Amino acid sequence: MTLSFSGWQVLEDRRRLRAEEEPQSGRAYTMYHGTHLAHAKAIVRAGFRRSGDGLLGAGVYVSRNIEKAKCYPLGAGRQDKVVFKLKVRVGRVKKIDRDDHPLQKTWHQQGYDSAWVPPHSRISSIKSGREEDCVWDPRRIALVDVACCADAAARRELRRMIRGHRGGSPGGGCRLCHGDAAGRHPAESCWACGRAVCPFQSKHACKKRRPLQAE
Repeated sequence: MTLSFSGWQVLEDRRRLRAEEEPQSGRAYTMYHGTHLAHAKAIVRAGFRRSGDGLLGAGVYVSRNIEKAKCYPLGAGRQDKVVFKLKVRVGRVKKIDRDDHPLQKTWHQQGYDSAWVPPHSRISSIKSGREEDCVWDPRRIALVDVACCADAAARRELRRMIRGHRGGSPGGGCRLCHGDAAGRHPAESCWACGRAVCPFQSKHACKKRRPLQAE
């Protein structure tokens, strides 16, 4: 008997990583992002934008440490801050743990999807000692909830927007994984069957294999 199968099924590690544990490439993790209340609705509607520069270069800055996310944006009052809870598919991860690291701002150019600064690293600008992450492609980040928002009315409105966005209003929701961020998830072709797939799909099974090309 011959069996043929192509595809995948995502198995997520539900055990929360400790602060000092390095994220594993290809996994999905809960992370947080702090922003100004004035920008929160735009993020829900259009997704995150890659920053032009920063400690780890261009990308979207997030953290598994919610206390670190609560510090941002720097200088804003508590009433003006929002912390989003996220699901982040980190892809290929590069650890950056010192000021003079040769890939500190060029990790993406070397094929990495995310950069990770471990806690208590030898990076002088991180005074808190808390871990930090930078994700190159905003499409790897999915909004899950509002983790912190002192303005109760704004918190309810943002949560309503997130639910509506993920629920698939007309034209909304990724057509492949049926998640949020309509039209912004990067579709790829399955190597075996050629069908369009989304990296946020929980599983994919090839129904018919693409015929082998003659050499």
